[in-house]
Amino acid sequence: MGLAFQKELHDDFGTRPVAYMSYGGADLGEILAVGRAVGSGDDTAFFEAWMAAGDRLAAEAQDAERRNLLASARELHLRASAFYSTAYRPLYGAPTDARLLAAFRKQMAAFDRGLALFAHPVRPMRIALDGAYMPAYLVPAAGQEADIRPLVIFTNGYDATVTDMYFASAVAAASRGYHALVFDGPGQGGMLYEQGVPMRPDWETVVSAVVDCAVALPIVDASRIALSGWSLGGHLAPRAASGEPRLAACIADPGQWSVAGLFRPLAVKLGASPESAANMGELEGPVMDRLWQFVLSSPALTWKVVQRGFWVHGVDNLRDYLRAVELFTLDGRIQGITCPTLVTLAENDPLAAGTQQFFDQLRCPKTLLRFTAQEGAGDHCESANRSLLNRRALDWLDGVL
Repeated sequence: MGLAFQKELHDDFGTRPVAYMSYGGADLGEILAVGRAVGSGDDTAFFEAWMAAGDRLAAEAQDAERRNLLASARELHLRASAFYSTAYRPLYGAPTDARLLAAFRKQMAAFDRGLALFAHPVRPMRIALDGAYMPAYLVPAAGQEADIRPLVIFTNGYDATVTDMYFASAVAAASRGYHALVFDGPGQGGMLYEQGVPMRPDWETVVSAVVDCAVALPIVDASRIALSGWSLGGHLAPRAASGEPRLAACIADPGQWSVAGLFRPLAVKLGASPESAANMGELEGPVMDRLWQFVLSSPALTWKVVQRGFWVHGVDNLRDYLRAVELFTLDGRIQGITCPTLVTLAENDPLAAGTQQFFDQLRCPKTLLRFTAQEGAGDHCESANRSLLNRRALDWLDGVL
């Protein structure tokens, strides 16, 4: 987006709250002010500037509570949670940084406090999964909190948490008459940071546990449950839909067939044969070495693959990482997706490189929505014009459900 921060990675992380501006997660002046505070500083400076801004908002929230200004207190607590969640992105990696955990705990405390101040308080939930639990929140439809309504389950990607999904998607859905359920799955947010549970490819198993929980809620219309995923969730949501028949609709933002597919053209460029690149985890040693050097030559790729990818998948080397991501695929599963499916394609989103081919392979009722730079929505997950994405996606969902 190129708004506020001098370093490219810092700009990527620091401008993410732009997507939350319409929904109370930040305002432009605040983002720019943090950018000025970071200046040419390092990851620690980035972390400390966002934490200081979050602490300021949290203090204002507590002051508002003392004065019984509950609407302001709610808004300020929620906004503080978005600031804390932005602070620790550069600190990703195993072993878990103590500063990241401290910031995440502040983030969730502020989030919980803000949600508790609604007229109909939103309480944290725990969804059991294989001996661990998924942190979750049911955000009810605004003004219809006690009514039986359709539900949208929102699933995250590689590094967002429940609070990011709340601002980016759930607020918009709840304002349109949908109950919204956000959760951290394996390898995401609280499951990764607090429980050390790595990501898994069988997202149908993960979402089935969420649907089991959802259908037991008295305000959920079990015949109208949709699943929406953004970023890597644009692969995880269709993967889940291929094995969870209770879903009435699926949204993939953007649609992705596989994770390893993003690396294959690069491997061929670095000397792999198309045959050997078909299984990235088994690449020849010299090609793997060149791929490793390529990753290390880019701060953005180092963060995405080494700091984030290794940690999220519970591995410590490139070969094991590529073996892990090879399992994230719709090979042999696409015919299992039978519910109406919406696929987004933003023109400058690197994750959307294979979205048209993915869409062409779908055999269910399907819709492709294109987003352009001209609309201010050409970037990853339409983050600079998230309200446009939400409007169009919810319009589509209204028609389907």
